[in-house]
Amino acid sequence: MSLLDGFQSILKQDEPLAPLTWLKVGGRAKCLAEPQNAQELQALVTACGEQGIALRVLGGGSNLLVGDADFDGCVIRLNAPAFSSIEVSGTTVTAGGGALLSNVVSESVRAGLAGLELLAGIPGTIGGAIHGNAGTRQADIGNYVRGVSVLTATGERRELTEDALSFGYRESSVDELVVLGCQLELKTDDPDVITDRMRKVWIMKKATQPLSSQSAGCIFKNPRGLSAGDLIEQAGLKGTRIGGAEISDRHANFIVTSDEATCSDVLKLIENAQSAVSEQFGVDLETEIEIW
Repeated sequence: MSLLDGFQSILKQDEPLAPLTWLKVGGRAKCLAEPQNAQELQALVTACGEQGIALRVLGGGSNLLVGDADFDGCVIRLNAPAFSSIEVSGTTVTAGGGALLSNVVSESVRAGLAGLELLAGIPGTIGGAIHGNAGTRQADIGNYVRGVSVLTATGERRELTEDALSFGYRESSVDELVVLGCQLELKTDDPDVITDRMRKVWIMKKATQPLSSQSAGCIFKNPRGLSAGDLIEQAGLKGTRIGGAEISDRHANFIVTSDEATCSDVLKLIENAQSAVSEQFGVDLETEIEIW
């Protein structure tokens, strides 16, 4: 991508995206950029905006389905240490947007801070978690967010305070191009009690979810008062396979993939599940996964 000649040291051309996602499907990006710090990221985003180059940001690659067609633009991956810092001061946890949520959970538990242990086992980065308000039936990440630093698609940096933030079920008002970092406010508790709660969450997830398979987490949002997985199972689709993708026989709200899978296989299963649940129960399933 000649327009980005000044960034050649952080660019890879014609880069496959499938290996960077949990589902392991999808096409290539015309270029993949891996900036080393916030200043380099900001300069890159500004240059792309000025030159009309389409941008997408890849976090942990967990809650994501990449299309089979190649992306004619630049994908930014925040995997440098500068984006994954985690600091604990009193009851406040400050984390870079590229920090893995699992690491933020571990650090908070180690510091004797309660709240995030209920999010144990949720994959991806904290930036992605905030954007989609990741959570469980017990808690959402939005319960603890007090401030977010973002970068817009035009390269402008903004600080969003608590009164400018809103969180709903698997969605938030944080919709800028990049989450650079955040501040979380937790509460002190007995470290042994927190660890025990986290252990129980893990045991439940291991017993009910296909954690050892290639999957992207839950595919659908739970309709109000209902379970998407239960509806799909009741529709008789558990274990249904198309190509290299299958609705998990362990949990029907998960789609697992093999090495032969394509994005098209996954999309067909998603459409089948939505159609069957709509026809049988009159419920419209909304995807939780982000689809490129």
